[in-house]
Amino acid sequence: MCRIAGILDFNPSRSYDIHETILSMRDSLIHGGPDDSGVYCDEAKGLALGHRRLSILDLSSLGHQPMCTERYVLTYNGEIYNFREIRNDLEKKGWRFNSHSDTEVLLRAFEEWGPECLRRFRGMWAFALWDKNKEELFLCRDRIGVKPLYWYSKDGLVLFASEIRALCLHPRFSRNLNRAGVSMFFQYGYIPSPISIFENVLKLEPGHYLQISRNGMSKTCYWDAKRNFTLGEGRASAFSNRSEES
Repeated sequence: MCRIAGILDFNPSRSYDIHETILSMRDSLIHGGPDDSGVYCDEAKGLALGHRRLSILDLSSLGHQPMCTERYVLTYNGEIYNFREIRNDLEKKGWRFNSHSDTEVLLRAFEEWGPECLRRFRGMWAFALWDKNKEELFLCRDRIGVKPLYWYSKDGLVLFASEIRALCLHPRFSRNLNRAGVSMFFQYGYIPSPISIFENVLKLEPGHYLQISRNGMSKTCYWDAKRNFTLGEGRASAFSNRSEES
């Protein structure tokens, strides 16, 4: 159900074409999004976002991604099950919608409530949101990690994608194996979060979001089943403000 990929390169001089690179990264994920594709690129900021779409909700072109407003750009993989309820709440606050997609609801909800909107969502998701005003990239994964999201950071270059194969297509991606990850794979049959098979590639943990700018990175755990699980209408409803600075 859709695939996402992106580049945020803080290096002032680049020896590669960022637009062509994001196209290659994006289209390596066509198997997960055969119906449509899109790209947003701001070369001056070193930013590129890609999206491969599998059309489920709002099959029209109005659901095209990356989706933009005056301030934000969103590339999103997932489904928010209660998006109609959230849309109704937003319409009462004066928001108007151009599509029937949950993508636009996510985007408007973030405009209205910021990261607090995550506590309202019921569903599965991995998304990247670029804040043009703050020049900040916001990466987020759903509460239990149904949707995958890998990210890479080295020497001022940040990459993210739904699958590692997309990261490998960036010319400055380093393919050095993570020995701890290899050892865990042979020991457990899989590699636990947050590490991966490659050095400098991490899985964004379930229930976390990551904020990235020139000033650094900040990772926040917004939901933790062990600490914050409460019963309400038969569903999990929780939100914490625990954060890590890196």
